[in-house]
Amino acid sequence: MTEQNQKQLGKTLWAIADQLRGSMDADDFRDYMLSFLFLRYLSDNYEAAAQKELGADYPKVDAEAKQVPLAVWYAANAADVPAFEKQMRRKVHYVIQPQHLWSSVAHMARTQDGELLNTLQAGFKYIENESFESTFAGLFSEIDLGSSKLGKGYSERNAVLCTVIQKIAEGLADFSTDIDALGDAYEYLIGQFAAGSGKKAGEFYTPQQISDILSTIVTLDSQEPKTGAKQRLESVMDFACGSGSLLLNVRKRMGPHGIGKIYGQEKNVTTYNLARMNMLLHGVKDTEFEIFHGDTLTNEWDKLRELNPAKKPLFDAIVANPPFSLRWDASEAMADDVRFKNHGLAPKSAADFAFLLHGFHFLKDEGVMAIILPHGVLFRGGAEERIRTKLLKDGHIDTVIGLPSNLFYSTGIPVCILVLKKCKKPDDVLFINAAEHFDKGKRQNQLSEAHIAKIIDTYKNRHEEARYSRRVEMAEIEKNDFNLNISRYISTAMADAEIDLSATHQQLVSIEADIKAAKDKHNAFLKELGLSLLP
Repeated sequence: MTEQNQKQLGKTLWAIADQLRGSMDADDFRDYMLSFLFLRYLSDNYEAAAQKELGADYPKVDAEAKQVPLAVWYAANAADVPAFEKQMRRKVHYVIQPQHLWSSVAHMARTQDGELLNTLQAGFKYIENESFESTFAGLFSEIDLGSSKLGKGYSERNAVLCTVIQKIAEGLADFSTDIDALGDAYEYLIGQFAAGSGKKAGEFYTPQQISDILSTIVTLDSQEPKTGAKQRLESVMDFACGSGSLLLNVRKRMGPHGIGKIYGQEKNVTTYNLARMNMLLHGVKDTEFEIFHGDTLTNEWDKLRELNPAKKPLFDAIVANPPFSLRWDASEAMADDVRFKNHGLAPKSAADFAFLLHGFHFLKDEGVMAIILPHGVLFRGGAEERIRTKLLKDGHIDTVIGLPSNLFYSTGIPVCILVLKKCKKPDDVLFINAAEHFDKGKRQNQLSEAHIAKIIDTYKNRHEEARYSRRVEMAEIEKNDFNLNISRYISTAMADAEIDLSATHQQLVSIEADIKAAKDKHNAFLKELGLSLLP
C-alpha cells in the first residue's frame, strides 16, 4: 500500500469515528475504535498464517458464507486442532478461535446478529488470557461492552456495536489488506484522538516530528554520531511510554531485527493497554517487548529494583517524554534511593529531574538518552541547580536542544531535549536553538522535514552556526553558575544594519534635486494657467 493510501485509510477510519461516536466522549470512543482495529489486525495476520500452514487443506468458502474458512476446517478436523494451534503459537505466537476472528464478527455485525456483543466479550477474554504464551491480562479492561454509553440495554448496545463494526469493515474493504498499513492507520488515529483530547493527550502521545528527533539521536553512535546509526541495540526503554509511539519509532529506524528487546513503562492503565496493542499491531512479537503497568517515580517494576549491581538491567537507548513539572512525593526515604542519592532529590513541585535521573540510572556506559523536558530544568535554582551542576561536572550532559513553542497538543510552552551520556567524548556542551525554526499552524506549530534534518545534522557533526548552534566549554558554563538557559550562550538578537553615511547623504541630495525639478515643472504649468505658484 502506498503512503498516500495509508494516510487515506487513516482519514477514512477517523471520519467513521467522528461520525459514529455521537455524544460519546472522544476518549471513550477511541478505546472501542482502536480495539476493533487491533482485532482486525490480529485476525488478518492469523488467517494469512493459517492459510500458509494448511496449504491446499485451507477451505474455500463463498464470500457470503456464514462461516469463515478456519471455522469450516476446525469443524472437519477436530482431532487435529490442538496440534495446529501448537504450531500456530510457534509461528505467529498466538491463537484466535474462528468465531472470534474479525471476519466472523464483521459477518455478525452485517446481519445484525443478536449474539455479537456476547461473542466480542468472549473473544476479548480469550485473547487476554489464552491467545498468547505470555498473558495479556487486562488488555481490553477499558473496553466496557456493557457500558450505558453504548445504550440502555443489551439489545441497544448490541445494535450500536453492529453499526460501528459494520462501518469499520466497510471502510477497510475499500483498501488493500496490507497488514502493515493497519499499524500506520492505528498511529494516525491515535494522533487524531490526541488532537481532540487537548491537555489529556500529553498522557499518551508524542508528536511524530519530535519523536523523529529523539529516535534518530539515540540510534546514532554515542561517541561518533557522524559515523551514523549503530548496527544493533540490545535494548531500548521508555519509562513513560504512553501509547508506545516513541519506542516504535526507534524500532522503525533500527529495522525489525535491529533491537534485541523493547521495554516500556506506563502508569495510566488505558494508555498501558494502548501501548501493548500498538506493539502487537506493528508486528512486534510478544517475546520481543515488555510493557509494565506501574509508577516510574516509586519504581514499582521489580525488574528495575535489582540491588545486585551485576544484575542491574541497563539499556543501550532511553527515550522519554514524561509529564512536565509533575508534583510528586519526594519523601526523605527517597533520598537514599540508588537512582537519586548521588545527585539529590528533585523538588516536590517538579519531578522533571526525578524522571531524568531514573532513566539515567539504567543507561549503559556506551548508551544514549534523549528526554523531553520543560525549559525550567535549564535554569531553575535550588535542588534542581544542584542536580544540574552535578550532571555537568561529571560530563553527562551532551546536548541541549531548544524547540519551538506550541508543538504539543497538551501544552503551548516551549520545551527542550536533553541528550545525556555516561561516557561522552567532547568536553563541551552543544547548544542548538531551534526555537525560531518552524512552520506556523492553525492549532499547533509544525517542524518540517528540513527543520528536523537541520537539528539532526547539527547534532551529528556538532556544527556551529551563528544564532543557531554553539559548542560551549565547561569553563564558560561554570562562569554562568551552571545555568543552561540557551539565550546565555546563543544570541538571537539581530545585529543593527550598518549605515553608510556617505551613501545616505548622496541619496538625500539626489532626492532633493528630484523634488526641485518636479516643483519647477509644476510651477511652469501653474504660471501658464495664471494660478498661484507653489512656495
